Amino acid sequence: MGWGGQEIRILTEARGLIDRGHRVVVYAPPGARIAAEAASYGVPAVALPIGRKRPAGVAALARAFRAARHDVVNTHSSTDSWLAAVACRMMRDPPAIVRTRHVSVAVPNDPATRWLYRKATARVVTTGEALRAQHVRDNGLDPARVESIPTGIDASAYGTLTQDESRRSLGLPLDVPIVGIVATLRSWKGHRHLVDAIAQLAHREALLAIVGDGPQREALERQVAGLGLAARVRFAGQQRDVAPWLAALDVFALPSTANEGVPQALLQAMVAGIPCVTTAAGAIPEIARDEETALVVPPGDPAALAAALDRLIADRTLRERLAAAARARVVPRFALEAMLDRMEAAFRRAIGEARP
Repeated sequence: MGWGGQEIRILTEARGLIDRGHRVVVYAPPGARIAAEAASYGVPAVALPIGRKRPAGVAALARAFRAARHDVVNTHSSTDSWLAAVACRMMRDPPAIVRTRHVSVAVPNDPATRWLYRKATARVVTTGEALRAQHVRDNGLDPARVESIPTGIDASAYGTLTQDESRRSLGLPLDVPIVGIVATLRSWKGHRHLVDAIAQLAHREALLAIVGDGPQREALERQVAGLGLAARVRFAGQQRDVAPWLAALDVFALPSTANEGVPQALLQAMVAGIPCVTTAAGAIPEIARDEETALVVPPGDPAALAAALDRLIADRTLRERLAAAARARVVPRFALEAMLDRMEAAFRRAIGEARP
């Protein structure tokens, strides 16, 4: 029901596979943001009562699967994975299930969940190698059935605007440092630590741009007001196109504390050539190497975060070095077409294994 990098990846993948000639449909609960956004991606969406783990959702999916005769169903969260697995269990010739894991939250290792991952699911895709290793180690999954396919980024969408052009178009000042974060406002993204860090900066003129929306917005607005930072923090809300916001920044920050795969926004910032400060949460170390492609600080440490931000704001040479190294690492490894190639191959393998 939420909206963030996971849902954007789903629709981006769906659009890419449609462009390659595949027939794709998204099933989502009524009122889900992903269903509303699907049309703008040119992706068909069908509303079904699958927002909760209920028999009506199982029955609705089973009817939809029988009518559409899908070859493969790609599930992305707990509820849809369970509903789809039980629905397929009711069918004589079910589609293969591929389960994509976007976050590093631990998966239970009870008998029911083992059935879901080892029997009902043909293949598991993770968004980072650390997540893949976690499933093999902690849940006993066959390594041959689990693969890491990080989110792919279309590099052509970034780097076309100058910083001044972007700031003018967004109504941002031209002559002060701007730190930014692009992320759904969830607790583990570390927004509150970033706000605390802004209050501690030696560069008192620096601004913070918070791009995104979510359940932590009111709490963050109260925190900003309580610290007297209202004049230095811009809440930009949800933005369909984040490229101008990234181009406007001097530094990108993602101080996540948990649950990350390889974050889409961090990849976008690196492709856009923006120097980054982040943590080692989840699979972030696969792209953020301290002092090489980013500055990496301990999670939940505003003082360390502030020190890293101050260092980058003050040192243009360091900013340029980190940004260039990050872009050189990310662009060839995390291209959109490479993601589509690998997902397409994963789907074909799942179909072949489910229907020999």
